[in-house]
Amino acid sequence: MAPSAVSFEVREHTLDNGLRVVLQPDTSAPLVAVHVMYHVGSKNERAGRTGFAHLFEHLLFQGSEHVPREEHFRLVQDAGGTLNGTTWFDRTNYFETLPANELDLGLWLESDRMGFFKPGITQEKLDNQRDVVKNERRQSYENRPYGLALETVLAHAYDEGHPYRHPTIGYMPDIDAARLEDVHEFFDLHYGPNNATLVLAGDFEPAEALDRVEAWFGEIPARPAADPPVVPLPGAGGAGGVGGARRAFIRDRVQMPRVYLMFHSPRYADPDFESVDTLTHLLADGNSSRLQRALVYERQMAADVSAFTWPTESVGMCFVVATARPGVSAGELERAVRDVLDELRTGEIRTGEMEGALNRARRALVGGLAGFGDRADALAHAAVLRGDPHYVNDAFTRYGAVSRQDVERVARAVLDPSRLTVVHVVPEAVQP
Repeated sequence: MAPSAVSFEVREHTLDNGLRVVLQPDTSAPLVAVHVMYHVGSKNERAGRTGFAHLFEHLLFQGSEHVPREEHFRLVQDAGGTLNGTTWFDRTNYFETLPANELDLGLWLESDRMGFFKPGITQEKLDNQRDVVKNERRQSYENRPYGLALETVLAHAYDEGHPYRHPTIGYMPDIDAARLEDVHEFFDLHYGPNNATLVLAGDFEPAEALDRVEAWFGEIPARPAADPPVVPLPGAGGAGGVGGARRAFIRDRVQMPRVYLMFHSPRYADPDFESVDTLTHLLADGNSSRLQRALVYERQMAADVSAFTWPTESVGMCFVVATARPGVSAGELERAVRDVLDELRTGEIRTGEMEGALNRARRALVGGLAGFGDRADALAHAAVLRGDPHYVNDAFTRYGAVSRQDVERVARAVLDPSRLTVVHVVPEAVQP
């Protein structure tokens, strides 16, 4: 087994109100990352209210009882910091990276929106941010080349009512239907301290930092826990399909066809997750990877090709995406991609390509931990989606333990055609 390449000091504590606190002290630079991750994402939304978690990402930057609108941005930026928030299927996070002496500023801002958001939200702010989100959907999805492909994959890969079936940004009619009462209800259900993890990474003394966390967050009351959504496994009730791939076809304002192949695969906390991630590096990371070598360089059918697996909490997804060169149809490109996948699924992996895939996977892993903000994000994801922030220290060793036989085994299981969803995106003039 390969030795671990990373060993960060990680301390855990839980406040009386249920807030989970993860501390990662590092004095290598006078900075601190403040990262709050709520265990709520698009999979927690009810029918007719898709996009709510993402709408909240916007609303929680619009001020709270003691922080006026736009003041969160101004205070952080005037202090020399950066900030943002993101939403996904399983979580919503908010984060700042600040000079180390501004730790209290980050903690105050995050605690005020956790404890005092509702008094600061108005119908005017909701209407404004609803319009912002709708415009974002137009720009990033509806009017962007290939922008509807991934939500089309989800809509065909999962059956009606499945929590992973809709896109994080939601659908236009549901965004329009959001009411102020819905906002209050969603906040009360999901944004309490007992549904959140606070990560600090950077230059601080742990005992002092924990005292400051207690001072800013300790008096925020816990809220009644929401029932977790029921997430059927792929294959149950038809999700994922049997007997062949699920398919969709999109005409779009694009120059070249692109094909999306998604296979149901192990979730983030599954013991096989690292093996599947290594498989994606073997398939499409670097010039010597199988798909790059076969389709981009040798056969020159693809302009580009990528493979990746999403570290989702409840069900996993493994993607292969390829863009055609001029004169190559989507159907021809799909067949060429599947030929390579079938060869891998039914054959063996060479020792040299296995070593290369593992090295690339571990390089990406370590590279994602270099900055305080990225490290805090990795700790938060591991804590919330795996239940174990120490995975950040263990992951390198876990990848090192992945064998050629492990990757061959998951290739046979994951690349099964009955677990496949395919979407073709083609120029508008092309007929199906």
